[in-house]
Amino acid sequence: MFIHNKKPWDLPESEVTDYQVYKNRRQFLNVAITVGIASALPSIGQAKPVEDLAVYPDLISSPFSTKEEKTTFEAITTYNNFYEFGTAKSEPSLYATEFPDESKPWRVVIDGECDNPGEFEYDALVKPFTLEERIYRMRCVEGWSMVIPWIGFPLGDLLKKAQPNSRAKYVEFTTLYDPEQMPGQQREVLDWPYVEGLRIDEAMHPLTILSVGLYGKELLGQNGAPLRLVVPWKYGFKSIKSIVRIRFVENMPLTAWVKANASEYGFYSNVNPNVDHPRWSQRRERRIGEFLKRKTEMFNGYGDYVADLYSGMDLKRYF
Repeated sequence: MFIHNKKPWDLPESEVTDYQVYKNRRQFLNVAITVGIASALPSIGQAKPVEDLAVYPDLISSPFSTKEEKTTFEAITTYNNFYEFGTAKSEPSLYATEFPDESKPWRVVIDGECDNPGEFEYDALVKPFTLEERIYRMRCVEGWSMVIPWIGFPLGDLLKKAQPNSRAKYVEFTTLYDPEQMPGQQREVLDWPYVEGLRIDEAMHPLTILSVGLYGKELLGQNGAPLRLVVPWKYGFKSIKSIVRIRFVENMPLTAWVKANASEYGFYSNVNPNVDHPRWSQRRERRIGEFLKRKTEMFNGYGDYVADLYSGMDLKRYF
């Protein structure tokens, strides 16, 4: 077990919101107003009924979890970035209600520079690992953030089973391409399918997880069901959703956002408040559910864990 010393971002356990707070829809509407999305309220979608979601019992509480107040279930599942279902924050929860199609077994290919490649159905991929709850703060490049109780397992545990060889320098991830299920892919917003990547030491880092759920339950479609990446020290768009392929590669992957606009979205995408986005400052953020902005932390507050990964790098150049 990893030893977790109390960090500056930790708050008393008594200040963590209880799970039942998600039921308070009025609270969420007030939250929406404070973060300036009141115009979107008429089109905010309805999440799949929570009673229909599978429950993960006997979860391990991760020593990496923050003690910060969790964002409500309602906000997490109705205010999303998932361009495969639309570019507006409300669209994923409107159009992903039946995703993924349960009649199509979910499969993930693991291949590339490794000695033990294969194609795996979801259950066979996930069942060998112990699931744990990790409460991570997640930062979005547009200036808002959430604190989400993810359920998942360390990505590195899976990658080790694939036995990457000496040529494996990066890990490339690919999202499902299925315009019938994902209507946003019918629009040329990005070059589909969505591709993301990490350096292999980032992918192997114990903070990096594959998530299968949140708030004690399975993932909804709008949150990246059934399997998504979570990298808490990077901006949220690095957390690729609905993964169908994990590939070990020798060269840096050409990711979806680098391909779309390399001047605004670099490969590393570490939270660095000293690098302004060309169209806005990164120095402050607004937590969903709060009125006032707060100072943005380097590496999203996880610097004690990950700063050594970038020792000697110019983080203004490699952004």
